[in-house]
Amino acid sequence: MMRSRRMVTRLLAGMILAVSMAAIVEAQAAPARIILLRHGEKAGPWQLCALGMERARALSAYYLGRNAQKSLFRPGESPKAILAISMHTLDTIFPVAESWEMPVTFYSAMPEPRGDGFHLSVERLNQRTREAVRDILAKPEWAGQTLVVDWEHDHIAKTKLDRDHLAAARDAAKDRSEPVERITIYDLLHLDRIKGVPYTWPSDTYDYFWIIDFDAQTGQPSAFTMVKQEFGPPFAAVPHNDWGTPEGGSPASRAGCT
Repeated sequence: MMRSRRMVTRLLAGMILAVSMAAIVEAQAAPARIILLRHGEKAGPWQLCALGMERARALSAYYLGRNAQKSLFRPGESPKAILAISMHTLDTIFPVAESWEMPVTFYSAMPEPRGDGFHLSVERLNQRTREAVRDILAKPEWAGQTLVVDWEHDHIAKTKLDRDHLAAARDAAKDRSEPVERITIYDLLHLDRIKGVPYTWPSDTYDYFWIIDFDAQTGQPSAFTMVKQEFGPPFAAVPHNDWGTPEGGSPASRAGCT
Protein backbone atom coordinates (compact mmCIF):
# COMPACT_ATOMS: atom_id res chain seq x y z
CA MET A 1 0.00 0.00 0.00
CA MET A 2 2.78 2.40 1.00
CA ARG A 3 4.71 1.45 -2.13
CA SER A 4 1.65 2.25 -4.29
CA ARG A 5 1.29 5.64 -2.64
CA ARG A 6 4.96 6.43 -3.22
CA MET A 7 4.62 5.43 -6.87
CA VAL A 8 1.54 7.68 -7.29
CA THR A 9 3.37 10.54 -5.57
CA ARG A 10 6.37 10.14 -7.86
CA LEU A 11 4.11 9.95 -10.91
CA LEU A 12 2.30 13.15 -9.93
CA ALA A 13 5.61 14.90 -9.22
CA GLY A 14 6.88 13.83 -12.62
CA MET A 15 3.74 15.12 -14.33
CA ILE A 16 4.01 18.47 -12.54
CA LEU A 17 7.68 18.73 -13.53
CA ALA A 18 6.85 17.90 -17.14
CA VAL A 19 4.13 20.57 -17.27
CA SER A 20 6.48 23.10 -15.67
CA MET A 21 9.26 22.28 -18.13
CA ALA A 22 6.83 22.57 -21.04
CA ALA A 23 5.80 26.03 -19.81
CA ILE A 24 9.45 27.07 -19.53
CA VAL A 25 10.21 25.81 -23.03
CA GLU A 26 7.19 27.67 -24.42
CA ALA A 27 8.24 30.87 -22.67
CA GLN A 28 11.79 30.50 -23.96
CA ALA A 29 10.50 30.01 -27.51
CA ALA A 30 8.55 33.29 -27.61
CA PRO A 31 10.13 36.21 -29.49
CA ALA A 32 11.19 39.36 -27.68
CA ARG A 33 9.29 41.63 -30.05
CA ILE A 34 6.99 41.56 -33.07
CA ILE A 35 6.79 44.54 -35.43
CA LEU A 36 3.41 44.10 -37.12
CA LEU A 37 2.12 46.01 -40.12
CA ARG A 38 -0.40 45.86 -42.90
CA HIS A 39 0.43 45.65 -46.61
CA GLY A 40 0.41 48.75 -48.83
CA GLU A 41 -2.42 49.98 -51.00
CA LYS A 42 -3.47 47.41 -53.59
CA ALA A 43 -4.58 47.32 -57.23
CA GLY A 44 -6.46 44.01 -57.05
CA PRO A 45 -6.08 40.51 -55.68
CA TRP A 46 -2.56 40.01 -57.03
CA GLN A 47 -0.56 43.22 -56.74
CA LEU A 48 -0.08 46.62 -55.15
CA CYS A 49 -1.03 49.82 -56.93
CA ALA A 50 1.65 52.46 -57.61
CA LEU A 51 0.98 54.11 -54.23
CA GLY A 52 1.35 50.79 -52.42
CA MET A 53 4.64 50.13 -54.18
CA GLU A 54 5.84 53.60 -53.13
CA ARG A 55 4.87 52.84 -49.53
CA ALA A 56 6.83 49.58 -49.71
CA ARG A 57 9.99 51.44 -50.73
CA ALA A 58 9.36 54.10 -48.07
CA LEU A 59 8.97 51.49 -45.33
CA SER A 60 12.41 50.12 -46.12
CA ALA A 61 14.07 53.52 -46.38
CA TYR A 62 12.53 55.04 -43.26
CA TYR A 63 11.56 52.35 -40.73
CA LEU A 64 12.44 48.73 -41.42
CA GLY A 65 15.34 48.45 -43.83
CA ARG A 66 19.04 48.29 -43.03
CA ASN A 67 20.21 51.79 -42.06
CA ALA A 68 16.64 53.13 -42.12
CA GLN A 69 16.33 56.83 -41.26
CA LYS A 70 13.87 56.29 -38.38
CA SER A 71 14.59 52.64 -37.72
CA LEU A 72 12.20 50.75 -35.46
CA PHE A 73 15.04 48.44 -34.48
CA ARG A 74 17.01 49.09 -31.35
CA PRO A 75 20.78 49.74 -31.62
CA GLY A 76 22.56 46.62 -32.79
CA GLU A 77 19.25 44.85 -33.48
CA SER A 78 18.13 43.29 -36.76
CA PRO A 79 15.12 41.18 -37.74
CA LYS A 80 15.52 37.46 -37.15
CA ALA A 81 12.70 36.65 -39.57
CA ILE A 82 10.35 38.51 -41.91
CA LEU A 83 6.90 36.97 -42.37
CA ALA A 84 4.24 37.51 -45.04
CA ILE A 85 0.98 35.81 -45.98
CA SER A 86 -0.28 37.12 -49.36
CA MET A 87 1.05 38.63 -52.58
CA HIS A 88 0.18 42.09 -51.21
CA THR A 89 2.20 41.56 -48.06
CA LEU A 90 5.05 39.90 -49.96
CA ASP A 91 5.33 42.86 -52.34
CA THR A 92 5.17 45.30 -49.43
CA ILE A 93 7.89 43.69 -47.36
CA PHE A 94 10.21 42.62 -50.19
CA PRO A 95 12.28 45.86 -50.24
CA VAL A 96 12.83 45.45 -46.48
CA ALA A 97 13.97 41.84 -46.84
CA GLU A 98 16.20 42.74 -49.77
CA SER A 99 17.92 45.46 -47.74
CA TRP A 100 18.81 42.89 -45.05
CA GLU A 101 19.66 40.22 -47.67
CA MET A 102 17.11 37.95 -46.01
CA PRO A 103 14.41 35.62 -47.34
CA VAL A 104 10.75 36.17 -46.54
CA THR A 105 9.05 33.38 -44.61
CA PHE A 106 5.91 33.09 -46.74
CA TYR A 107 2.73 31.55 -45.31
CA SER A 108 1.18 31.53 -48.75
CA ALA A 109 -2.49 32.38 -49.11
CA MET A 110 -2.92 32.96 -52.84
CA PRO A 111 -5.96 34.34 -54.69
CA GLU A 112 -8.29 31.61 -55.84
CA PRO A 113 -10.83 31.67 -58.72
CA ARG A 114 -14.32 32.30 -57.45
CA GLY A 115 -17.39 33.78 -59.12
CA ASP A 116 -16.43 36.87 -61.08
CA GLY A 117 -12.68 36.77 -60.45
CA PHE A 118 -9.91 35.89 -58.01
CA HIS A 119 -10.31 36.30 -54.26
CA LEU A 120 -8.38 35.42 -51.11
CA SER A 121 -9.95 32.47 -49.34
CA VAL A 122 -10.93 33.31 -45.76
CA GLU A 123 -10.45 29.67 -44.81
CA ARG A 124 -6.90 29.66 -46.21
CA LEU A 125 -6.12 32.94 -44.41
CA ASN A 126 -7.46 31.42 -41.19
CA GLN A 127 -5.26 28.36 -41.61
CA ARG A 128 -2.10 30.27 -42.50
CA THR A 129 -2.53 32.78 -39.68
CA ARG A 130 -2.85 29.97 -37.12
CA GLU A 131 0.25 28.29 -38.56
CA ALA A 132 2.26 31.52 -38.41
CA VAL A 133 1.32 32.32 -34.81
CA ARG A 134 2.07 28.74 -33.79
CA ASP A 135 5.55 29.11 -35.29
CA ILE A 136 6.07 32.55 -33.73
CA LEU A 137 5.46 31.09 -30.28
CA ALA A 138 7.33 27.82 -30.77
CA LYS A 139 10.30 28.11 -33.11
CA PRO A 140 13.46 27.98 -30.96
CA GLU A 141 15.47 29.93 -33.54
CA TRP A 142 13.05 32.86 -33.12
CA ALA A 143 13.15 32.82 -29.33
CA GLY A 144 14.12 36.16 -27.80
CA GLN A 145 14.42 37.74 -31.26
CA THR A 146 12.62 40.51 -33.17
CA LEU A 147 10.30 39.47 -35.98
CA VAL A 148 8.70 41.60 -38.70
CA VAL A 149 5.21 40.40 -39.60
CA ASP A 150 3.38 41.89 -42.62
CA TRP A 151 -0.21 40.65 -42.74
CA GLU A 152 -3.71 41.10 -44.15
CA HIS A 153 -5.55 43.59 -41.92
CA ASP A 154 -8.65 41.41 -41.41
CA HIS A 155 -6.41 38.73 -39.94
CA ILE A 156 -4.44 41.11 -37.75
CA ALA A 157 -7.52 42.25 -35.85
CA LYS A 158 -11.19 42.32 -36.77
CA THR A 159 -13.73 41.64 -34.07
CA LYS A 160 -16.62 40.75 -36.38
CA LEU A 161 -14.53 38.18 -38.25
CA ASP A 162 -13.50 36.53 -34.98
CA ARG A 163 -17.03 36.56 -33.58
CA ASP A 164 -18.63 35.18 -36.73
CA HIS A 165 -16.03 32.42 -36.98
CA LEU A 166 -16.25 31.49 -33.31
CA ALA A 167 -20.06 31.43 -33.39
CA ALA A 168 -20.12 29.21 -36.49
CA ALA A 169 -17.46 26.90 -35.06
CA ARG A 170 -19.30 26.57 -31.75
CA ASP A 171 -22.55 25.75 -33.58
CA ALA A 172 -20.78 23.10 -35.65
CA ALA A 173 -19.06 21.64 -32.57
CA LYS A 174 -22.02 21.44 -30.21
CA ASP A 175 -21.87 17.66 -30.16
CA ARG A 176 -18.05 17.45 -30.26
CA SER A 177 -15.32 18.15 -27.75
CA GLU A 178 -12.76 19.80 -30.07
CA PRO A 179 -11.67 23.30 -29.02
CA VAL A 180 -12.72 26.22 -31.23
CA GLU A 181 -9.73 27.66 -33.11
CA ARG A 182 -9.15 31.40 -33.22
CA ILE A 183 -8.20 33.08 -36.47
CA THR A 184 -6.70 36.58 -36.04
CA ILE A 185 -3.33 37.56 -34.61
CA TYR A 186 -5.16 39.72 -32.05
CA ASP A 187 -7.15 36.73 -30.82
CA LEU A 188 -4.43 34.09 -31.14
CA LEU A 189 -1.97 36.17 -29.09
CA HIS A 190 -4.69 37.24 -26.61
CA LEU A 191 -3.89 40.91 -27.18
CA ASP A 192 -7.13 41.85 -25.42
CA ARG A 193 -5.17 41.32 -22.19
CA ILE A 194 -2.97 44.35 -22.96
CA LYS A 195 -4.34 47.84 -22.42
CA GLY A 196 -4.65 50.02 -25.49
CA VAL A 197 -4.62 47.43 -28.29
CA PRO A 198 -7.34 48.25 -30.87
CA TYR A 199 -9.75 45.36 -31.32
CA THR A 200 -10.07 45.93 -35.06
CA TRP A 201 -7.87 47.24 -37.88
CA PRO A 202 -9.77 49.86 -39.94
CA SER A 203 -10.03 49.11 -43.65
CA ASP A 204 -8.78 52.59 -44.64
CA THR A 205 -5.69 52.56 -42.39
CA TYR A 206 -2.42 51.54 -44.06
CA ASP A 207 0.06 53.66 -42.16
CA TYR A 208 0.66 52.24 -38.68
CA PHE A 209 2.91 49.73 -36.99
CA TRP A 210 1.94 47.65 -33.98
CA ILE A 211 4.93 46.80 -31.80
CA ILE A 212 4.28 43.93 -29.39
CA ASP A 213 6.81 43.06 -26.69
CA PHE A 214 6.86 39.71 -24.89
CA ASP A 215 7.71 38.92 -21.30
CA ALA A 216 10.88 36.82 -21.19
CA GLN A 217 9.67 34.77 -18.21
CA THR A 218 6.11 33.94 -19.28
CA GLY A 219 6.40 34.18 -23.06
CA GLN A 220 3.19 36.24 -23.09
CA PRO A 221 2.64 39.63 -24.78
CA SER A 222 3.35 42.29 -22.15
CA ALA A 223 3.54 45.70 -23.85
CA PHE A 224 2.09 47.41 -26.91
CA THR A 225 3.03 50.51 -28.90
CA MET A 226 1.50 52.03 -32.03
CA VAL A 227 3.77 53.99 -34.37
CA LYS A 228 2.44 56.13 -37.22
CA GLN A 229 4.28 56.01 -40.54
CA GLU A 230 5.42 59.49 -41.54
CA PHE A 231 7.79 59.87 -44.46
CA GLY A 232 10.00 62.64 -45.78
CA PRO A 233 11.64 63.09 -49.19
CA PRO A 234 11.46 61.38 -51.59
CA PHE A 235 8.34 59.75 -50.10
CA ALA A 236 6.61 62.78 -48.58
CA ALA A 237 3.52 62.25 -50.74
CA VAL A 238 2.80 58.81 -49.21
CA PRO A 239 -0.36 59.38 -47.09
CA HIS A 240 -0.21 59.26 -43.28
CA ASN A 241 -3.75 59.66 -41.97
CA ASP A 242 -4.65 59.24 -38.31
CA TRP A 243 -5.85 55.85 -37.08
CA GLY A 244 -9.35 55.12 -38.35
CA THR A 245 -9.68 58.23 -40.57
CA PRO A 246 -9.97 58.20 -44.38
CA GLU A 247 -6.70 58.06 -46.27
CA GLY A 248 -5.50 61.37 -47.70
CA GLY A 249 -3.45 62.04 -50.77
CA SER A 250 -4.44 63.36 -54.18
CA PRO A 251 -6.78 61.42 -56.48
CA ALA A 252 -3.89 61.18 -58.95
CA SER A 253 -1.67 59.47 -56.36
CA ARG A 254 -4.39 56.90 -55.68
CA ALA A 255 -5.01 56.13 -59.35
CA GLY A 256 -5.33 52.41 -59.89
CA CYS A 257 -5.85 51.62 -56.18
CA THR A 258 -8.92 49.68 -55.13
